[in-house]
Amino acid sequence: MPISKREKNILLLAGLVAAIFIVTRIFPAIQSFYGDRQAAIDDVLLGSAQEMRLVENAESWQARRENVEVERANLAQQVFTGATVPLIEASIQSNLAQFARDANIDRASTRLAERLEAGGWLLISQEMSFRTDDAANTLRLLEALSNSFPRLYVKDFSLNRNRNLFTGEITVVGFARSGQLQTNNAQARR
Repeated sequence: MPISKREKNILLLAGLVAAIFIVTRIFPAIQSFYGDRQAAIDDVLLGSAQEMRLVENAESWQARRENVEVERANLAQQVFTGATVPLIEASIQSNLAQFARDANIDRASTRLAERLEAGGWLLISQEMSFRTDDAANTLRLLEALSNSFPRLYVKDFSLNRNRNLFTGEITVVGFARSGQLQTNNAQARR
């Protein structure tokens, strides 16, 4: 059965309408679907890459954490502890006197400790005048202070020579947490 020219035109017009419909509706929908699919794939790949970086960095973060914990424990050993500020001052004074005795240094005088509180920390400064007949004794004292636990830091140091006698002054500082002391002081008053 032959198709008439009119039927051909109707079929051609229907084909053209179908083509326009496909181009305007179906083709953008397919592009959108594949675009969304590609975006989802990219998100998964990016998430996977981030997870891989996290897994790779986990060991370094663990090592960093362990280093921080070791450093924290080391710093905790360098801080003086005590129930009250006078006890901490006495501990610092006692440590300084012991180091001087161990280094064969005679204490000439020891002044009252000075304290400074800031930011939850207490800095206690202790000054001592001394004399010795051997300059090497002062080096032993300084070495003992640099290796001390809790740590005493040398703030000021002077040494003078008078004939066969060396005289000098040393000021050391020690640190304590003042937050713990306030709680302990309040309990001590009860």
